[in-house]
Amino acid sequence: MKILHLYKDYFPILGGIENHIKWLAEGMAARGHDVSVLVTNTGRGDVAETISGVRVVKVSRHFNISSAPIGLGMVGQLRRMGMDADIVHLHAPYPPGELAQLLVRAGQRTVITWHSDIVKQAGLLRFYAPFLRAALKQADKILVASPPYIQSSAFLRPIHERTPGKIAVVPFGIDLTRFAKEPPPQPSPTVGEGADDGSVKIAAIRARYGPGPLVLFVGRMRYYKGLHVLVQAMAQVENARCLIVGVGPLEAEIRAQVAALGLEERVLFAGEVDDADLPAYYRAADIFCLPSVHRSEALGIVLLEAMASGLPLISTELGTGTSWVNQHEITGLVVPPEDPSALAGAIDRLARNDDERHGFGQAALRRAVNEFGLAQMLARTEAVYREVLDSK
Repeated sequence: MKILHLYKDYFPILGGIENHIKWLAEGMAARGHDVSVLVTNTGRGDVAETISGVRVVKVSRHFNISSAPIGLGMVGQLRRMGMDADIVHLHAPYPPGELAQLLVRAGQRTVITWHSDIVKQAGLLRFYAPFLRAALKQADKILVASPPYIQSSAFLRPIHERTPGKIAVVPFGIDLTRFAKEPPPQPSPTVGEGADDGSVKIAAIRARYGPGPLVLFVGRMRYYKGLHVLVQAMAQVENARCLIVGVGPLEAEIRAQVAALGLEERVLFAGEVDDADLPAYYRAADIFCLPSVHRSEALGIVLLEAMASGLPLISTELGTGTSWVNQHEITGLVVPPEDPSALAGAIDRLARNDDERHGFGQAALRRAVNEFGLAQMLARTEAVYREVLDSK
């Protein structure tokens, strides 16, 4: 099959959607398919390159509207790249991409992965909603990462009610082996004498950010992540520390909140961590917390990474996929959003109970293996491609 992905950014730009597209594109290329990606460049000028077997074309970026980069050459490039494609796979919402496909109608079939509703840009949505509905109507198949999102989305629910078979659930998948717990290190205390370098990193993280149960957050410091609630909760927690991995536009505000509450010794910042080192941070933690407060958190790839690391989870009930991934009282705990006391209670409960942490963590690992492996996601997506190509 000849497959073309369309979105705003691609590797080395990092983010949940960008990572998902990279894994999907490289995985399909490894399965023998001809895979291309069309995105915008980070600046002026068109760029074409091959990354891990995937042809990546980045059209010149001219301006941004509500965080959506606009490349005026997108429509022409889609026409050139997509007219002989078997599958054009859009990743929504990205208004310029959906509009370009509406104009060009490239490829034999169109598949859209619906990553999230448009939540923050209400003004843009009022103008754009008719075009978005038209793009969804034109698509041959719509993919979502979890069943709850179909029912809770004002855009998807009517489509599902009219045409139930048009929307398919394909859970996101990750490389589980990257995050698997390593066996206990053999007695070799120093690197260079046969010590396990991964274990040394884990020990160093524990030494730097311990002692006590360590609560981990990984992600960009954005408005919908709920870090302000996590900091308020930590002011009520008695016997745990919190480590925040990541940077973002709210970093200065969160740091100021930590200082104002006198939590500098218990809410700690690791900054931006190299992707190769990220698994060690998961393995060094005792609890993973995703305190998101808005529907922009559609699933949470970090939840999958934490599950693959055998960590118990704490997340919030948003009506999206987070509470489908993290099953309350099975893989961890689910609390209401914007509720510091409830979040503090969940952290305290897991921090005090080693057996419960272990039980939730093992259940999370089993669920990751059963549902969220990269090979499973690739097989399910490939099956969707073949289904729509075989349809009339």
